[in-house]
Amino acid sequence: MPEIDSARLMAALGDRYAKIDVVERTGSTNADLRKALEEGAADRTVLLAEEQTAGVGRRARSWSSPKGGLYLSVALRPGVPFSALGSLSLVAGLAVRAAAASVGVDAVLKWPNDVLVDGAKCAGILAEAVAGTEPSIVLGIGLNVLPLGDVEPGPGGLPATSLAEQGATNTDRTEVAVALLTELDDLERRWRLAGGDLTEAGLLGDYRTHCATLGQDVEVQLPDGTALTGRAAGIDAAGQLQVDMTGGQRHTVFAGDVVHVRPA
Repeated sequence: MPEIDSARLMAALGDRYAKIDVVERTGSTNADLRKALEEGAADRTVLLAEEQTAGVGRRARSWSSPKGGLYLSVALRPGVPFSALGSLSLVAGLAVRAAAASVGVDAVLKWPNDVLVDGAKCAGILAEAVAGTEPSIVLGIGLNVLPLGDVEPGPGGLPATSLAEQGATNTDRTEVAVALLTELDDLERRWRLAGGDLTEAGLLGDYRTHCATLGQDVEVQLPDGTALTGRAAGIDAAGQLQVDMTGGQRHTVFAGDVVHVRPA
């Protein structure tokens, strides 16, 4: 398969990003850019890998990263309050969805960080805050472009899929990367100018429109090991999920794994 072409990437993206590197193989692009931020890397530094040997998802789960996907991370110093950084995952989801649409694939968003097509996962997002004198964050995106072969289902039993398997009109990974990074640049700038507020950025309505989680009966597995069940009723301006519990109580969830519960 053709490799990701860094020269074409840089020519197409112009000055949208401070630096763009493409490597053949690394453990984790997120880990690499976390270290780079700690060492003073510029805002909007991008790293793409043909393959990751230790890719990770949320809660330190492994992320299968064989050659044929798009594995990239962006180091950002957005100048927004630390409390607003969590909503960047939702912004990234919108960028991935738009990139998929650009090649004819109709994707939906599963709160907080998955992109689905026909009930299967084609992309995952991992945003990690980095300690320092100013709020900074590494945004990692794994997008399956070409077929992956046998991959273990993710949390909740979600099978994996790829843009190619969903009938994409273009699977040139360089061009898909250009589409994704262009969308991300546009949306992140809006989010940044709004101080990380999804409503002020004009993005909350878009996310709600494309979020398959809303209106579903869900089970939310919380970071402390407990779980709650209810109806996914809304997303607030900080990107938090609002779940209506039996009995009328509304619970706001900042982080957790969501399983869409299908009626028996």
